[in-house]
Amino acid sequence: MYGWSIAQVIQIVPEADLLWVIVAAALVFLMQAGFLALEAGLTRSKNAINVAIKNMADFGMSTVLFWLVGFGIMFGPSLGGVIGSGEFAVSFDESLAWPTVFFTFQVMFAGTAVTILSGAVAERMKFGAYLFLAMLVAGVTYPIFGHWAWNGLNVGESLGWLGQRGFYDFAGSTVVHSVGGWTSLAVLLVVGPRIGRFPKDGPPRKITGSNVPLATMGALLLWIGWLGFNGGSTLSMGPSVGRVIANTVLAGSVGLVVTMLAGRLIRGRSEIDHVINGTLAGLVAITASANVVDSAAGAAIGAIGGLVMLGAAELLERFKIDDAVGAVPVHLAAGIWGTLAVGIFGDLDILGTGLTRSQQIGVQALGIFACFLVAFVATYIIVVLANKVVRFRVPAEAEHVGLNVFNDTATTEILAPK
Repeated sequence: MYGWSIAQVIQIVPEADLLWVIVAAALVFLMQAGFLALEAGLTRSKNAINVAIKNMADFGMSTVLFWLVGFGIMFGPSLGGVIGSGEFAVSFDESLAWPTVFFTFQVMFAGTAVTILSGAVAERMKFGAYLFLAMLVAGVTYPIFGHWAWNGLNVGESLGWLGQRGFYDFAGSTVVHSVGGWTSLAVLLVVGPRIGRFPKDGPPRKITGSNVPLATMGALLLWIGWLGFNGGSTLSMGPSVGRVIANTVLAGSVGLVVTMLAGRLIRGRSEIDHVINGTLAGLVAITASANVVDSAAGAAIGAIGGLVMLGAAELLERFKIDDAVGAVPVHLAAGIWGTLAVGIFGDLDILGTGLTRSQQIGVQALGIFACFLVAFVATYIIVVLANKVVRFRVPAEAEHVGLNVFNDTATTEILAPK
């Protein structure tokens, strides 16, 4: 069944720890609702039904793929620290409570990595092409990089090649968020911007979302879910849980405030997109180090995460890369910063890697580069080749009509399918 040693399998995990990780998994699952509301609110109503089905379908697909192959690749017995060699289609045995609870928690992380892509490429991609990419992330790219960084996490060891070198990513600034961000960037470069986003003879045109209050509620749901995302990554109900959750709330709040103020300086007013994405950027940034930094460092990480997000958003617009919800600035840019921040601010004694501060920063950078190779370079090559066989993008007429009708043959109050 499970390929771990008898001593590892029969380890006694206190019921309080099992309960906390189950509750945390439920909170992470709530983030799926947050992503759905955020994306639906920041895109046009003619695509809202398509947003809903994508978010439901990608979680179901990612769960099945992660159960069949992803979990085994990520956490199965390691072959040279590179890839897992067992635990495919794992069986759930009530006598092995911890492995089953651990799988449940981890499948929520896989679903998060996949769903990041949905918002970035919204309003222009065929449904089948999106599901293909969801399967690629859940079954291949996410578990492979996850193995490098996190294999052995379930038994309290670092067995992947990155983890053995001291790479540290507490809850996934890179393992989850940068994987989703790099994937999104690779796909965006292939499918291109939405029609009208970058006029030939004029400045970039902002495409206004259909329901900004709904998007804001989505951000709040994500924030609540993040308490489980980071808090549950302790994998036990111990003293560090309070610190992790407090740092998570603080970094998100500081990210919000800093980007809101920066927006007033840049645009002369506070805008809701800065409030939403500044919060999320702060949360992404603290995710790698929430258990190894004090409150002052947590605040600094959240603040810089928000500013990094703003800078990345400007760069995307300058290079005419159309990210519908700001997923790349939030999850990739802030994720890179948060991963480096482990080496800059992390308590070396708590980290326990045995590295000096400069060495820790170096191995964090190595992890970022390795993620770039797997989640961006490999994905870009696959998408370019696959797009030559079957175009990922919908026709221009379908984009005008909306994906509710084109992809899902769904009706709305003002438009019915032909």
